[in-house]
Parts: sequence; structure tokens; C-alpha cells
Amino acid sequence: MIGSSDGKKYRNFAQGLTFELMVSYANRQLEKMIGRYLLVRDDEQLFDLNVVDNYQAGEIRSTKNLSGGESFIVSLSLALGLSKMASRKVRVDSLFLDEGFGAPDEDALESALETLAGLQQDGKLIGIISHVPALKERISTQKSVQPVSDGKVQSVGLGVQRLQQGFNNNGV
Repeated sequence: MIGSSDGKKYRNFAQGLTFELMVSYANRQLEKMIGRYLLVRDDEQLFDLNVVDNYQAGEIRSTKNLSGGESFIVSLSLALGLSKMASRKVRVDSLFLDEGFGAPDEDALESALETLAGLQQDGKLIGIISHVPALKERISTQKSVQPVSDGKVQSVGLGVQRLQQGFNNNGV
């Protein structure tokens, strides 16, 4: 038997390899998007991440100290890295992002949208749930959910068909 009697050493070893692979894929995405940051494992907490800031002479920062925009870009790169990892054995054809687009600065937003557009050109379905007006200008195919009355909503956009029965407050 490898490791400890409870399997913890082996489990941590296997999880560590998987974590390293995901971080490697995430770093590839970060490099494509902005090239400023590199994710590295924390020396003390093996499943925590730090960020190497290449614009600040390689200063290492905790991901807990990132701004909203930086955090968004790192989170997006991790999600894309995880999806790349999953796609080695399972085909991942869609990605849905909920909010987060209000936090990045204009350059980070542009970079994120270019990355997502590249994924769409590769045949991926990209869904963005957001209230940011700047996205409305950039995204041609949109569906919007608008309140009607009594807690009911109406969906408007390309491909939306009107349902005969409305939704109740539980979404049913």
C-alpha cells in the first residue's frame, strides 16, 4: 500500500498532480489574455494559489489580495483551464459565466471578451449572464429577462418562444 493507512498521503499526492495540471492550463489562458500574471502554488497551503506579478518585478501576492478585475481574470483562466482539463476525456461544448463582467477594467474586459470570442470560433457555446451595458454593445445575440408583473418575467430575444403558461415565484 502506498502512503498512510488512511490513504491521505496518496490522495493528497493524486490531488496535487491534478491541481498542478489545472494550474498549468490556467496559466496558458492567463498568458493569452494578459501575460501579466502567473499562478503558483502556495508553499505552506498546497491547494492555495498565489500570483506572480510580472509587471511588479515578479512580486508574489496571495490571490486573496487581488482586485475585482484581477480576480475575475484569474477566475476565468481557472475555469477555462478546468474545462480544458475536462475536455481531454469529456467534450465540453459550453461555458456560462454569471456576472463578474462589472469588475474588470476596460483592457481586462477586452481581453476576456477576445478569449471568449476565440472559444466561440472553436465551436464552443458561450453564455454570459450580466447587467453590464458595455456588453450589450459587444454581443450581437442576446436574450433578456424582463419583469412583467406579479413576480413573473418575460424572456425576449432571438429563438425565444412565448410560453402559454407563466412562471410562478419558484421558477415553475
